[in-house]
Amino acid sequence: MDVDDHHHPSSSIMNSLGLLMTMMMKKKKNIRVFDLTALALLCVCFLYVFLSSPSSNDNPFLFTLRKYSQRHPTIKYNVSTNRDELEEVLANTSMANKSLIIAMVNKAYVEGEKSMLDLFLDSLWLGENTRALKDHLLIVAVDQTSYERCKFLGLHCYKLETDGVDFVGEKMFMSPDFVKMMWRRTLFLRDVLKRGYNFIFTDTDVMWLRNPFSRLILNETFDLQINTDKFNGNERPRANLINTGFFMIRSNNKTIALFNTWYSRKDNSSGKKEQDVLQAIIKEPVFTSLGLNVRFLDTLYFSGFCEDSRDGRAVITVHANCCQSISAKVADLRAVIREWKRFKRESANESLAFGPTNHVECRNSWRSHVIEGRLWL
Repeated sequence: MDVDDHHHPSSSIMNSLGLLMTMMMKKKKNIRVFDLTALALLCVCFLYVFLSSPSSNDNPFLFTLRKYSQRHPTIKYNVSTNRDELEEVLANTSMANKSLIIAMVNKAYVEGEKSMLDLFLDSLWLGENTRALKDHLLIVAVDQTSYERCKFLGLHCYKLETDGVDFVGEKMFMSPDFVKMMWRRTLFLRDVLKRGYNFIFTDTDVMWLRNPFSRLILNETFDLQINTDKFNGNERPRANLINTGFFMIRSNNKTIALFNTWYSRKDNSSGKKEQDVLQAIIKEPVFTSLGLNVRFLDTLYFSGFCEDSRDGRAVITVHANCCQSISAKVADLRAVIREWKRFKRESANESLAFGPTNHVECRNSWRSHVIEGRLWL
């Protein structure tokens, strides 16, 4: 045995196998059927040892087998799939057409006697044809407390890590951390689009009283369908005042290019939040060049505190926009839920109107802004 054979067990195995076969062949005239069977079994055993030996990882025969199995799926081979945590949760949450609902929360939105997240889930429970949508809702948590709360509620959850930024508590409007959080959200949503997923993004201060898919256009006519604070009466003109707290977007080259353009303005948008930047882009020639088909949603169906729906029997969502604090949002949204329950109980009355509330707490929150220096949109 030479030095190389000593260091490579598979070589010695093959040499032994060759010697054995030579010896057996010399006596082939006297071999009986039983001996041939034994020889075949012995060869199989030697081949097994050869393939499973430590040095077999470098063996060209095994390498060829692996390459062949990769080219021919009918050959089963233990090759692990390369899917990260986000891809796993997106795949588990989405519908068959790779569509899902995404909401983002932090600690301030999950704590309290009745949190914002609780109210949002209540609306899905009480809304018309909305309960099943919970199965396709992904909660993106930006801190450990909100992530643990999400898991406790049995939802689809993903923890979004951001180095160097504390997203745990309330953030003052336009403070450095507030701006970073909004841009971090934009970057995350762009990542989802790049992975080929369509989604509705919704703030948790949007109450889903009816299934929004009943009024959204689900074919490929529109790339983006976005909520408005004020609706000018036409779904197409770009003069509508948008709100990024609720929108439906399709994953394609045009929408990814939009998010690339949008996010590229991050470092040159001092004094503006990400919603303001998108509003400006929509009015620029660059937006036209992207070739996007955009639909601005009518507040008759997708309403908010800025502009209430004109018809309670048509309203689908109610957004606590034009409001400055979480406590005010929660108070007025609880009133919306109470009014919705009453409306459902008495809906047989054709003359009954659904009037959410006068949004008293949110109106008063503007005065507290001067005292506390806080603003929430």
